[in-house]
Amino acid sequence: MTPEETTVLVVDDEPANLTSLTKIFQREGLRVLSASNGKDALEVCRQHRVHIVLTDLMMPGMSGIDLIRAMQTVAPNAEAIVMTAFGTIETAVEAMREGAYDFVEKPLKRMQIVKTVRKAVERRELVQENRDLKRELSALRSIGSRPIIGSSPSLRRALETATQAAPSTATVLVLGESGTGKELVARYIHERSGRDAFVGVNLAALPESIIESELFGHEKGAFTGAVAQREGRIKQAEGGTLFLDEIGELSPAVQVKLLRVLQEGEYEPVGGKTRRANFRLVAATNRDLRAAVASGEFREDLFYRLNVIAVTSPPLRDRRDDIPLLVDHFLDVYCRKNGKSSMTPTRGALDRLCAYDWPGNVRELENIMERSVVLSRSDVLGVEDLPEIIASAELSVGELSFPVGSTLEEIERRVIHATLKHTSGDKQLAAQLLGISARTIYRKLGAEREAENVPLRN
Repeated sequence: MTPEETTVLVVDDEPANLTSLTKIFQREGLRVLSASNGKDALEVCRQHRVHIVLTDLMMPGMSGIDLIRAMQTVAPNAEAIVMTAFGTIETAVEAMREGAYDFVEKPLKRMQIVKTVRKAVERRELVQENRDLKRELSALRSIGSRPIIGSSPSLRRALETATQAAPSTATVLVLGESGTGKELVARYIHERSGRDAFVGVNLAALPESIIESELFGHEKGAFTGAVAQREGRIKQAEGGTLFLDEIGELSPAVQVKLLRVLQEGEYEPVGGKTRRANFRLVAATNRDLRAAVASGEFREDLFYRLNVIAVTSPPLRDRRDDIPLLVDHFLDVYCRKNGKSSMTPTRGALDRLCAYDWPGNVRELENIMERSVVLSRSDVLGVEDLPEIIASAELSVGELSFPVGSTLEEIERRVIHATLKHTSGDKQLAAQLLGISARTIYRKLGAEREAENVPLRN
């Protein structure tokens, strides 16, 4: 985004500050709007496309925090920066919990305030670029109309292994908790294998009494109710991929027969003669098969036949960076299915969605997004639209995050200030925690003071 395209809204009840800040940002080539109170600021946001909102915290009527909360509905994509006087840092931290990007202390320093606004602009651009990039990556990983969405390190590692395994004939065992998308990984492998049909079976959903017939087929009259010959899933997967989900649910008797197929390449339909098998097996489970082997519930020889190549589908709590993109995807899917206009999540809602541990993984997230679309009365997904267990998710504390492209100087500055806050200003203790000398902290803080320009009024 070029400076001419960036609009900054300055909100302060001090006319002198409004005038000074307007001149500063205009000299930087930014478009500047102003408001003297929160109510007027919201009206400006409704009438103009605002990218950055720089607001004072302590204002009569609507406070800066109230403004930030309201902005999540009126201008959810705008980045907020709060200005705070000495002694109100805790309030500034509260504002950041409500979705503010950063805060600056008064008296304001020209260089610092310009730098903070620039960083907010860069962050906004990076967020958009990151979303665009992830959409491109997702399109490349598309499996028909069901994409694997995300680019987190744990997901990339899983897909790299799956990509290498795909062209081979090796059996693949997909491991992972329920709801992590193990079938999508299996389809991902199949689509890159060059094979014909993909035949999937959820073994946990079938009564034990019919699993053998489902897999191997049966001849007419083989048992009571077998009024006609039936091909099994192994035959249907001829020349293709057979996906056995929840492989850990197989009974010992069927385990023996499946082992024979994998070892000898042949099988017998119930009541029939031996046939040759030609398929590639991909199995999946959310169970610890090694523990099942140790307890005697699962055959050791079958386990090693299945576990030629293992791919772990990571739980959602280990790929939190992918949650915003998954939220966008599912909101888009269910808005279209329900004939609604597109929905945008607020910063507060995303923060809580990312903080939640998701025991049901991606499947649970998808269900929550469908629920939110159906019950929402606006095109904004706010914290109030989330189930209570997620809306009340405790946000992580004691951690810092930095947008991609942050300078080392900026990262260093924020880490030092955060550590000093943690130690209540004890520079010796902060230095010990950071592994640097106290002299270094004094030098860094002194350099900041020297860099200040003419301060603005409180």
